[in-house]
This record gives sequence, C-alpha cells and structure tokens, in this order.
Amino acid sequence: MLWVKSLHIVFVTSWFAGLFYLPRIFVNLAMVPPGSVAERERLMLMAKKLMRFTTLLAVPAVGLGFWLWLGYGIGKGPGNGWLHAKLALVLLVLGYHHACGVLLRKLGAEQSTRSHRWYRWFNEIPVLLLLAIVVLVVVKPF
Repeated sequence: MLWVKSLHIVFVTSWFAGLFYLPRIFVNLAMVPPGSVAERERLMLMAKKLMRFTTLLAVPAVGLGFWLWLGYGIGKGPGNGWLHAKLALVLLVLGYHHACGVLLRKLGAEQSTRSHRWYRWFNEIPVLLLLAIVVLVVVKPF
C-alpha cells in the first residue's frame, strides 16, 4: 500500500505542477501583442504540450487514488467524511483541468476575450484546491 500511496502523491504533485503552470502560459498568451506570430505560436506549442503531459499525469493520479480507496479501503467506514469532501474537491480539480483544455482551444482559435488579469486569478484556483485537499487528508477534520 505504501508504494501505491507514494506513487499517488508523486503523480498528484506532478499533475498540479502542470495545473499551476498552464494558466501562467495563458497569462502570457493574453499579453501577446497583435502581430507577434512567432511568440504566440511558441506559447501555444508550450501550452499544448503541457496540457497533453498534464493530462497523462492526471490519469495515474486518479487511478492510484481509486486503488487506495477501493482496493485498500482508505476512507471507508465511519468517521471518514473527509474522503467524501476530498473526492468532491478532486471532481472540481478535474473540472478545472477540463476548463484549461477549453480555454486552450479558445486561445488557439483566437476566440478568448479574457484579460491577462482574469487568467492570473484563474491561476490561483488550483492552489486553493490543493490546500483544501491536503488539509482534508492530513487533518481529517470529520
């Protein structure tokens, strides 16, 4: 079980690293001056590659989490309401990940009307989600 838990932590950490950096690229894309084709193409390439890599990291992170829950019974039984809250937050993280994909497609099609300030605020969401998840897992408040 400790191997599975260790791998889960590594993949979750790596997944979140991508979710922290991808919107940062969105900030830079929103700031590209009109006519800077090379800069925009470079940033789009970086964002697309990072999105693909981040998605590949999310799959084992979620899969290993389910293995811990369903295979080893972590969070089962009374007094484990923290896991239900954590799973709800994981669904929000998956939704955020999906939203990044939608935003990337809009940026690629030059259909995004969001400002760099909006993307800066959007970039803070995974920090708050990770903080809440870690507190739930470590403190187990309910």
